[in-house]
Amino acid sequence: MSTHGLSFLTILKLMVNTAWDREEVAFIAVAPTTRPLEPCKENYGNNSKGWQKRTESQIELQNLQAPKSSIKTPTSTKTESAASAVLTGFSVSPGMQMPSEASRMSTMLCSLADWESNWVYSEHPGKEFGKFVLTAGNIYNDAEADKGLKTSQDARFYAISRKFPPFSNKGKDLVIQFAVKHEQNIDCGGGYVKLFNCALDQKDLHGESPYEIMFGPDICGPGTKKVHVIFSYKDKNILVNKDIRCKDDVYTHFYTLIVKPDNTYEVLIDNEKIESGSLEEDFDFLPPKKIKDPEAKKPEDWEDNPTIDDPEDTKPEDWDKPATIPDPEATKPADWDTEMDGEWEPPLIDNPEYKGEWKPKQIDNPNYKGPWIHPEIDNPDYTPDSELYARKEICAIGFDLWQVKAGTVFSNVLISDDLAEAKAAAEIVKDMQAGEKKMKEAQDAEESKKVEEEAKKSAPADDEDEDEDEDEDEDAKKAPSDEPAEVSSLQLFRCLPIYSFLIISEPSLLYS
Repeated sequence: MSTHGLSFLTILKLMVNTAWDREEVAFIAVAPTTRPLEPCKENYGNNSKGWQKRTESQIELQNLQAPKSSIKTPTSTKTESAASAVLTGFSVSPGMQMPSEASRMSTMLCSLADWESNWVYSEHPGKEFGKFVLTAGNIYNDAEADKGLKTSQDARFYAISRKFPPFSNKGKDLVIQFAVKHEQNIDCGGGYVKLFNCALDQKDLHGESPYEIMFGPDICGPGTKKVHVIFSYKDKNILVNKDIRCKDDVYTHFYTLIVKPDNTYEVLIDNEKIESGSLEEDFDFLPPKKIKDPEAKKPEDWEDNPTIDDPEDTKPEDWDKPATIPDPEATKPADWDTEMDGEWEPPLIDNPEYKGEWKPKQIDNPNYKGPWIHPEIDNPDYTPDSELYARKEICAIGFDLWQVKAGTVFSNVLISDDLAEAKAAAEIVKDMQAGEKKMKEAQDAEESKKVEEEAKKSAPADDEDEDEDEDEDEDAKKAPSDEPAEVSSLQLFRCLPIYSFLIISEPSLLYS
């Protein structure tokens, strides 16, 4: 669905409560209008509390309007606690004030051309930051609908973020989804996003800035091609302990992270699940439930060897043989000089009768008890946490990256609690990839054609140069030369008088 350059399905999810005074929330989807939108006002910028709003006529509710009888007007502005966001296509400024029923469903929609007033570049000292540009890139399916933010400078840090009204995913599914296109065939660089709480200082965003969740692909050489899934927990960043491989081609791919209230997670690429599991089992949020009993020790008489030496087995008397013996077929050489060469000894060869070290045969151990297992006890430091998944406050998203080779396009960013909506939003990836592949094939064909044409243009000139060189060689052979011809040393010797030879060979003879 493309609406005047906005490449997204759902613009914004607003947490609308049937009982504002209890701060209970339900999600209502708001779809983009088909009418042109005015540019964003500069003064709304990055203030998550002072969002500008537009009238309800600028948005269309798709059969999701709550009954009027169920909607209560809040007694006070609840920007922080009453709004959640879906950011898609980098074109939405989520959040609003809700002073009346008429404006409750309204939101600000920004034109893509005005994205720089919504996103804030970091000014953290000591870093050389690169700039993003708004473009569909070099290969695309739709030049307008596929626009996103593209890294534009090689060997740069990138740090940019935007804020929206805070929300919590407690008791709800959380979906983080965005599209990445490494059309530069990236060699080393990040392609992930970070979610932050409201404490983020956007102009000081850097690699050490605390975040709530980090998710997305990271590539560096052939050894690192992974999908990061990292959660902040008690001031520590907890990484997934599974190796999740990312895509490494030049086409668009949708990355989706689903976090559920039952403390499970899923990772999808292009709507296909590639990993899933338990947050407690796949992340080191908590210490282990059980630990080895520090008081337990293996009994001294514990037999954990399944076999033992046969006490009745004895070594044969003729067992011991040397490993090597003198070669019986070797003979002393006829010219061997004992005084010069020393005493002759035949070389050694492997002894065919050598049997190696003797060991008694093994028999079953009658006292075998099996391997000793260290007893475990409950870990006194373990405390279960049924809310590992929950983020108390999320109100900002950002890209905090390093890239050696720029050219990555980020688009279709979505934060939601609706799994079906996220799946539907990512269905466009097939069309995007098909269009990109078609355009790349055309570009490659055109490039090959240019190379062939250039080769043809240069070929006649090369042939003429070769013909000229051959003609010059022939002329040089036929033309008489003023310079003396080279003569061999033997010819020169024949022409010289004897005394010259003497001077050259033995100068002392002249004085004898």
